[in-house]
Amino acid sequence: MTADGAPQLHRSAQRVADALDAVGATGEVREFAQPTRTSAEAAAALGCSLAAIASCLVLFADDASVVVIKSGAHRVDLGHLAGQLGAASVRQATAAEVREVTGQPIGGVAPVNWPTQPRVVIDEALDGLGEIWSAAGTPNAVFPTSFDELRRITGAAPVSVVGA
Repeated sequence: MTADGAPQLHRSAQRVADALDAVGATGEVREFAQPTRTSAEAAAALGCSLAAIASCLVLFADDASVVVIKSGAHRVDLGHLAGQLGAASVRQATAAEVREVTGQPIGGVAPVNWPTQPRVVIDEALDGLGEIWSAAGTPNAVFPTSFDELRRITGAAPVSVVGA
């Protein structure tokens, strides 16, 4: 507990909260006793739709790291995304590569506080949803945000992540 009686965040979630404050994000980091590592777990804990979960997926387009902020309702079509990114191929990162690129574990990757500067794209389907939720550095922490705020704090370019 903090001096004002608020629950203390896990140190990784606190680093994300500090990074969010530094970039002017408005949502407060929340931690849950149960895991929110998958989009379905997060949506259930929050009582929101699967579409309103903005999960960060680390991929490699050719040899360059890319973070895709995608709607929890979508599976990324890697072939389609390769075309969107102008890459010959796109593959999912390993757990070790996710940690190397973001400094965070799979299931807890926040859209900020990374030790590297990967290219960032955002699923255009998140636009217009109003409040959306993203991971906050641990598999149990999330924060509320919006499409416009995520674009602002990450520099993400909107893309289509699902094929026709």
